[in-house]
Amino acid sequence: MMKRGICLCIILLSFKNLTAQSVKIDPEKLLEYYETQRYADAAQYLQGLYPGDTQDIKALSQIAYCNMMAGKLPDAEKNYLKINTILPNNLPTLFSLASINSRRGNVSNAKNYLQQIIQLDSLNFSAYKQLAAYAETPESRLNYLKKANILNATDPDVAYDLSTTYSGLKHYQPAYDVLKTAIAADPENFTLQQALLPVANQLTKYPEVIEIGEKLLKNHADVNVMNDMGQAYFYVKDYQKCIMFYKTMEDMGVQNEGTLYFMALSYRELKDYNNAALYAQKTIDEAISDHTSLYYAALAGIYEAKNQYSDAVTAYKRGLTFGTSNIIYYRLGLLYDLNLKQPKNAAIYYQMYLKNNPDQEKEKEQIAYVKERIPVLK
Repeated sequence: MMKRGICLCIILLSFKNLTAQSVKIDPEKLLEYYETQRYADAAQYLQGLYPGDTQDIKALSQIAYCNMMAGKLPDAEKNYLKINTILPNNLPTLFSLASINSRRGNVSNAKNYLQQIIQLDSLNFSAYKQLAAYAETPESRLNYLKKANILNATDPDVAYDLSTTYSGLKHYQPAYDVLKTAIAADPENFTLQQALLPVANQLTKYPEVIEIGEKLLKNHADVNVMNDMGQAYFYVKDYQKCIMFYKTMEDMGVQNEGTLYFMALSYRELKDYNNAALYAQKTIDEAISDHTSLYYAALAGIYEAKNQYSDAVTAYKRGLTFGTSNIIYYRLGLLYDLNLKQPKNAAIYYQMYLKNNPDQEKEKEQIAYVKERIPVLK
């Protein structure tokens, strides 16, 4: 009863002195419409009380709001535009017009209204947040989200979107920092913590990934968390746990070329070469991608470890059918040179390695070895 009295008081106050005309509003009827969410009836009732050319902003605002809540967007827009003409540069009106145009799919108009808001209030967090959703490039999206994040660094939606945008641009450290700030304000926000895992993996913060991931899995067995944890366990050299997570994903039917590849490498590190070869082949079968030559190189390396040199040669050459590869040229040269004792073939692949412009800094030892070895083989 008290709640009803308070609501009635609010309705009465909102319509007190609504217009200079003698308008008789039945507050009980209007209150019933609001309480039962019959906004279309409320709009129709109010429209019947005021002339169509009314200039009363409070009345127009109530009618526009009721139409918007009822989903009658053209009628709501018409009233808000009338308000905007009578009282231009009113932020609530501009936000309402932006919302209506957004719901109707008129992105251009929605953006224009939001831009007007920023011109009037350059520190308006909500406007920047909404504009980010309409950005046409990752760079412009990043710009809007950065401004919103500066204004409110703890907003979880902006923090999530900003970190995702940073990650898409391979800016992992700022992505990590944004999420850590938001998580500090809301330590139980599992969505933000889950978003942190792939970023932390990129920054080699593997113990943190494992610690957070274990906590998240107690809440929900999410495959994305398993995927991130599998990688972290691989890089801390806990190969059994890496295999455990990815085997679970495989049993669930959600494996991918990445998970299968890590399984192949983990089995190889454990010297379980049969399973390593099995999962290297599964990786290749899963998807043909830009990394296919790398997968064949992994498979060939496993064959080398098993002293199956003929199979290794076949796998390396199969990898080259998907593109040039410094790794394969170099490994084939070594294989022909040291294991198969075929100096002519070894020299050919060493030369192909040098012609493929290996990184002079990262591969300086391999380059020096090849340059020294070629004259010997000839």
